[in-house]
Amino acid sequence: MKSIQDLRIVFFGTPGFAVASLEAIAAAGAQVVAVVTAPDKPSGRGLHLSATPVKEAALARGIPVLQPPKLKDPEFIEALRSLGADLHIVVAFRMLPEAVWSMPPLGTINVHGSLLPQYRGAAPINWAVINGETETGVTTFRLKHEIDTGNLLLQDRIAILPEDNAGTVHDKLMLVGAALLVRTVEGLAKDAIVPVPQTESGELRHAPKIFKEDTRIDWSRRAEEVHNFIRGLSPHPAAFTSISGKGIKVFASHAEKGTTDNAPGTPDTDGKTYLRMAAADGWVYLKEVQQEGKKRMPVVEFLRGFRL
Repeated sequence: MKSIQDLRIVFFGTPGFAVASLEAIAAAGAQVVAVVTAPDKPSGRGLHLSATPVKEAALARGIPVLQPPKLKDPEFIEALRSLGADLHIVVAFRMLPEAVWSMPPLGTINVHGSLLPQYRGAAPINWAVINGETETGVTTFRLKHEIDTGNLLLQDRIAILPEDNAGTVHDKLMLVGAALLVRTVEGLAKDAIVPVPQTESGELRHAPKIFKEDTRIDWSRRAEEVHNFIRGLSPHPAAFTSISGKGIKVFASHAEKGTTDNAPGTPDTDGKTYLRMAAADGWVYLKEVQQEGKKRMPVVEFLRGFRL
């Protein structure tokens, strides 16, 4: 029987969400022999090359870093094979070719921010909040050909509170996922986890990637649906609308159901304390906004310099 300390692991990840998982397995004593992350990208006004959060965390721990532009590159595949990993771990990374995920003896496992089989796809946290879910979680599973369909290993659940948005749920799942990953790797090392096929009973909700054109607010929907849409896209990429010809991002809101004689999308304000938009069955009060070219601010501050 092995322990987590006996396993040679290659970790695949890029954004901040993955850093907590990398730190957790390293702290648990696993031998992280390399990290694979996205190439450095130009950023800022000077377009200086910027390292990914996972790369920065790996270098701080003295872990070798691989940044292949193409995952099917023969030189990368050979470099990966030479590491002799027992297990690959993927957290918030792009799709892997079979030559990569099938390579290690224990296979490749993924940490996914939903309770699979629900919310397969690139944006599970956003879509769970947009759809008004009151619960979500993290799943560890084995990779196979079809995205997010592999056999389940472990799951952990959290509540989505009324005051949550995608950002707060992201931060909770980041920590829950890191702890679940350690439990998963420990269980695999001891051969104590029996993988379970995903069962697709009832309606499946999906989590496709969200593009700019998907973030425009549809005021013809119910007020609560619009409110959930806003918090499901906050703080990133942020829902947006137009008011008096100005593009406005909306980061926080609350909904009030009731009758209104105004057409959906009609703004109303006292010019000082509130700005609300008519929806299908009531009002959506905007609480935190950002006009194009300006900073993000509470609506009270926004109204000081904005007139309908």
